[in-house]
Amino acid sequence: QVQLVESGGGLVQAGGSLNLSCAASGSIGDFYFVGWFRQPPGKQREFVASINLGGSTIYADSVKGRFTISRDNAKNTGYLQMNDLKAEDTGVYICGMRRAVIGKMDAWGQGTQVTISS
Repeated sequence: QVQLVESGGGLVQAGGSLNLSCAASGSIGDFYFVGWFRQPPGKQREFVASINLGGSTIYADSVKGRFTISRDNAKNTGYLQMNDLKAEDTGVYICGMRRAVIGKMDAWGQGTQVTISS
């Protein structure tokens, strides 16, 4: 079973940028869905962005125009470039991957903390 490890989180000021990575222990070439989710303090996990094998992307309205998701199948890694960060972007960012077009995730990472100071 593939393992996912996120990195790149940290503490930044509002307006700053972070680039998160999600490294897989094995090939992600057969994973249709690579996605990022976040869990703000005291709230439920929410969808942030996803990218499929064809490169099509979907973003939550709250991050459109500020975040960019990408994947590098050769490096078995997914990325989330986050610009113009806001205090409401604070939370634990978790990546998930799924081989099927729909259904449950096949793998989840442990998450990386992102804290934005205003």
